[in-house]
Amino acid sequence: MNTLFRKFLIVVCVLLCGGVAHAADDDLITQQITIKLDKAGTLPDKIGSSKKYKITNLKIIGEINGSDWRLIRDMAGSSVNGYETNGKLSVLDLSEAKIVEGGGYYYTGRVAWSDFSVTYYTSNDCLGEAAFYNCSSLISLTIPSCVTSIDGGAFYGCSGLTGFTIPSGVTRIGGWAFSGCSGLTSLAIPFGVTSIGFNAFEFCSGLTSLTIPYSVAQIGVGAFWHCSGLKNVHYQIEDDIDTYLSKNHPDIDVECGIEYYLNKKKVTSVVIPSTITELGKYVFQRCKDLTSVYVSWETPISAGTAFDGVDVSKCTLYVPQGAYQDYWLTDVWGDFGNIVEYDVTGIDNVTDTNDTQEISRYSVNGQRLSAPTKGLNIVKYSDGSVKKVVVQ
Repeated sequence: MNTLFRKFLIVVCVLLCGGVAHAADDDLITQQITIKLDKAGTLPDKIGSSKKYKITNLKIIGEINGSDWRLIRDMAGSSVNGYETNGKLSVLDLSEAKIVEGGGYYYTGRVAWSDFSVTYYTSNDCLGEAAFYNCSSLISLTIPSCVTSIDGGAFYGCSGLTGFTIPSGVTRIGGWAFSGCSGLTSLAIPFGVTSIGFNAFEFCSGLTSLTIPYSVAQIGVGAFWHCSGLKNVHYQIEDDIDTYLSKNHPDIDVECGIEYYLNKKKVTSVVIPSTITELGKYVFQRCKDLTSVYVSWETPISAGTAFDGVDVSKCTLYVPQGAYQDYWLTDVWGDFGNIVEYDVTGIDNVTDTNDTQEISRYSVNGQRLSAPTKGLNIVKYSDGSVKKVVVQ
């Protein structure tokens, strides 16, 4: 009987101790707590141990270093070694903070992307590796606008994160940076980012919309693996078409089609100038809205990977008169569903708007058109000139 009684007391003590260690939901501090730091490394002096697991909404103003970051991680549900804590911090505003070097390491131990134990320190204006590694309680986060790099695994395993905006000054997104952020639904990568690392967004299964700028020159293998919910990918081109066509572009390996926008206008029809002697890699990869392509080379040049992932069987290829057979026999060009010969002389630039000075408009077959129609239009203007205009 004494033995049974002792076991009963042990169970009761464990339950009571567990109740003390975990902050009750009704004991949480839900209003935003704003803390201004006069000196980096002093956040632990501002937040006592009795409150750090109760704060759910925190704003920090001032410089923060490794010592501060260690506490932030602890409050957001992950210890300095990556183990789960009782932290309940779900909303973090660092918009008026600045990350600086110093203060010791904020993470040490094993990480999913390395076979060795690692130790990470803060550096100036950089969201360092494993910065929020496995901080599963985070839901909404605003990082300093002065951040220029989001390093490897910065948000790895932040499955609860739903609200996040990448600052406009960021130029690099490291490998595994957002791996497993299944709560993210929409993300816009700002113009200025030049590289996206290996597996950067893998297993972001909730992601449905993604915007990638033309500035991105490198995308690592597996960057978008297992993004099963991705349906809308927008590729933003801020350049003239000649420059864009002649450059190589990264392989955007997604499972859905990509919407291309040239200077904010959706690309559905493309005129490739005769001055282009070599098409860059992946220039219209997976372009899901492409319906027509106009070329003016008498002899086809290699299309290479320019139209990888495009269902060209549903597109029309316009080629110079007398060049049909040459294009039909050539790889990629010959796969277009419809190849049409046309007179390449006198073609004006691509447009998708009315010219206020036009008098009449006709199709290539001579049919009168009441409005601009996608494809090649013959337009007569008030000054007596006649131009061939390609309408997107």
